[in-house]
Amino acid sequence: MTGLDSPRTAEVKRHTRETRVQCAINLDGTGVSNVRSGVPFLDHMLDQIARHAGIDLTISCEGDLEIDTHHSVEDCALVFGRTFRDALGDRIGITRMCDATVPMDEALAQAVVDCSGRPFASVATGDAGGTGLPPSLLAHFFESFVAEARITLHLRVIAGRDPHHMAEACFKAFARAVAGAVALDPRRSGVVASTKGTLTA
Repeated sequence: MTGLDSPRTAEVKRHTRETRVQCAINLDGTGVSNVRSGVPFLDHMLDQIARHAGIDLTISCEGDLEIDTHHSVEDCALVFGRTFRDALGDRIGITRMCDATVPMDEALAQAVVDCSGRPFASVATGDAGGTGLPPSLLAHFFESFVAEARITLHLRVIAGRDPHHMAEACFKAFARAVAGAVALDPRRSGVVASTKGTLTA
């Protein structure tokens, strides 16, 4: 059984010539994280997801950082997304859609999530970023996550001056939207929030 009847956990490993990534998730956790991506700024942002989505998240990555951070960031996102999808299972009983708007001092970001089973990302994060996670790569992180998680994500920076604050607002808004979307609704026990009867096909 899935949904209200069993823990929503998963673990995925991905080994290539560029990276070795391992991820474990408990969607019904308490916000505990243990992240070692090799990119400290990304670790900080992933910790924000765990804490503000209330999920337990473990990610470890050994990547070709002697080249740059691209492969490590991209592959962490891909594996994270696949693990998230596996943990969601058949998506029975979930709320499915949620949006969140979150400030970080002068910065403001909005995230809208639909666990629809259809991967689509509209990411407009402007200059948001940090060391090892420049603006183009920050956007690519979310696009890569969405591709494997098979969710719809609209993410945008509404206001901001400091790239770090803008990035942190993005990750916190994403976390809050994810938390609401994957939340189990007892009124939907055994029911999929879709007129077509499935969120996985």
